[in-house]
Amino acid sequence: MLKIGQLADYAGVTIKAIRHYHERGLLAEPDRDPSGYRRYTAQDAVELVKIRTLANAGVPLARIKDLLDADPDTLTAAVTEIDHDLEDRIVQLRRTRDQLAQLRGGDRLFVSPEVADYLDVLRELGVSERQRELERNGWILMQMASPEDASLWIAEKRELMNDPEFRALYLDHDAAHDWSPEDPRLPALAARTRNWFTNHPSHSETRPVHSPTIARLAAQSQPSSPAWNRLAQLTSEGDEREN
Repeated sequence: MLKIGQLADYAGVTIKAIRHYHERGLLAEPDRDPSGYRRYTAQDAVELVKIRTLANAGVPLARIKDLLDADPDTLTAAVTEIDHDLEDRIVQLRRTRDQLAQLRGGDRLFVSPEVADYLDVLRELGVSERQRELERNGWILMQMASPEDASLWIAEKRELMNDPEFRALYLDHDAAHDWSPEDPRLPALAARTRNWFTNHPSHSETRPVHSPTIARLAAQSQPSSPAWNRLAQLTSEGDEREN
């Protein structure tokens, strides 16, 4: 006769596991001796080893009870079915690991490789995290709106980033987010912005998108600040004077 601790050591399981098997009805509760201790027989040990083996093989506890006394054909069919379930789980786990690997790459899980490269350039230039997130979210929406046109837009944007004047303008706009709306630098920045777009008209961004609803959503999702609002006003007023 074995005590519960001795049985656990023999079968290579924990005492907690044995008690759990009792609760689930997998292993019958043994008789107790006059001192109140459970006393297990050799047959209990055999049953416990069977339970442990099936559990370690991935058989759900809910199915183990039916398989303990199953005939060979039934057991073989059940094991085959469980094996197929495990294969499906393995495929899903591999897919999850692939997604986790992509997450380590940051933006590359959510945007095209071209956009991800562009965001890397912004990071290297010292563009704020706020602005990079703004760009990333905008590209996600615009890729939904019109994947073909988005590829043209990103090609143009990456080309613009090679121009020192545009890079300086971009960085100043990024910094202006935190300026006061009364900052004396805003009128000059508005003039530079106006002059730039006058001399460098965009060809791709004037193309119609395939999903105007998503395009409007992308535009509406753009954050703002008092300084940016003032900058937009100054730029617009300058355009009206020139026209």
